[in-house]
Amino acid sequence: MSSVLCIILNWRTAEMTARAVESAIIAMQGIEGAITVVDNDSQDGSYETLSAAGWPGVRVLQSGHNGGFGAGNNVGIRAGLPDGSAPDYVYILNSDAFPAPDAIRVLVDYLDAHPQVGFAGSHIHGPDGAPHTTAFRFPSIASEFEGAAKTGPISKLLKSAIVAPTLPTTTTEVDWVAGASVLMRREMLYRIGLFDETFFLYFEETDLFLRGARAGWQAVYVVESRVMHIGSVSTGMKEWARVPGYWFASRRHYFEKNHGRLYALAATAAHVAGLGIYGLRVVLQRKPRQTPPHFLRDLLRHSV
Repeated sequence: MSSVLCIILNWRTAEMTARAVESAIIAMQGIEGAITVVDNDSQDGSYETLSAAGWPGVRVLQSGHNGGFGAGNNVGIRAGLPDGSAPDYVYILNSDAFPAPDAIRVLVDYLDAHPQVGFAGSHIHGPDGAPHTTAFRFPSIASEFEGAAKTGPISKLLKSAIVAPTLPTTTTEVDWVAGASVLMRREMLYRIGLFDETFFLYFEETDLFLRGARAGWQAVYVVESRVMHIGSVSTGMKEWARVPGYWFASRRHYFEKNHGRLYALAATAAHVAGLGIYGLRVVLQRKPRQTPPHFLRDLLRHSV
């Protein structure tokens, strides 16, 4: 029977994390393995609260340093199972995500049956049942232009480059999925490495999936595995008044690492050109601008 190490990363959301753990305990029933909670140096009593919960089969670790999403999950992956052995699969679950009772089993069964697949991601939906867009294409120069322009004819012309296409309604191979609920083959991680800890937040999953794809591993969006997700609880993304610097730093690192400095500059130039088209459309159509405050200035500042 395949073994699974379920990792839940906590940062100052102890109550929410506890709910995720309790959902994961139910979803892990009948599956060999364990659950590890990693507190990412919350310094708010989270570690003590979660350690005192006393869940059977659940280990709580302290990272000792908030290095971001990838670094925190790497702490759990490197720790392995409680007996010191390595699992067959690593399952990453967000602290604000709650798997259905069969959600993990469905992913395990899929990877068991498809040895060429390295990643299996769940169908993510909100508390109201509405699906979240969590299946994506890899970013490119064309996608930077299309995403910034926000203009119908351009999107139609570059539809094959859109990073967030229409969500599949059947189990489908994709480029990458969001890390809210994803099962990863441990053999693959041995070969391609763990999360790149240069990324603090954002683009770390994209980078990992791209390394997997380049090594010949497929990624699949599995609609039968369903997970309810609240979203942006730890990151506060919904309340951003301005895009934080670490988003721009992660974007730059992704493009430069995987495509080179010249490609990264070209991607930024494409984004700026797209913003110009969008800005012109806003003026001509007298519509409110949706670009975050100071976005262009921040983009340029972090790109040179």
